[in-house]
Amino acid sequence: MAAEPIRNLAVFCASADGRNPLFYEAAETLGRQLAARGIGIIYGGARVGLMGAVAEAALAHGGHVVGVIPEVLVDLEVAHDGLSELHVTSTMHTRKALMGERSDGFVILPGGYGTFEEMFEVLAWQTLKLHQKPIVLLNTGGFYDTLLKFLDECVEHGVLKPKNRAILLVANTVDEVFALLGI
Repeated sequence: MAAEPIRNLAVFCASADGRNPLFYEAAETLGRQLAARGIGIIYGGARVGLMGAVAEAALAHGGHVVGVIPEVLVDLEVAHDGLSELHVTSTMHTRKALMGERSDGFVILPGGYGTFEEMFEVLAWQTLKLHQKPIVLLNTGGFYDTLLKFLDECVEHGVLKPKNRAILLVANTVDEVFALLGI
């Protein structure tokens, strides 16, 4: 899928655990399997929630994990102090830019407004041809079913082009994420 080999993936997800234990399990599985494949993680830098689960699992299995967190969230999201690298940025915009620059693709796990915003920004970047990196939504437990239906309705209403809707790849399991990425 990607023009270049995937060496680092940006992972967007919640700084909360979520109520469904499948979310946490998928985050840990993703982190562990990325480490096993020698693929680095670029993520939001938090020690808590699904973000922390991805990072901890990767680190426990020898993975390279880069956190990127804006100053305003260092205390709020409890910045992880045991990462391979931690970058503290001045703004959310510089955070996302650095994550985008350092990654070869994007994986989105369950999350809230911040996760949605990050996902839609990298989707918009791709529609504007600012990158051609794969974007995979991990739809654990059907978390994103309603959002995916809404995106399909946007196509039906003629406000989202089918080719742009197709940019967002959808996996239901971590194994499907790797199959879609070809890694």
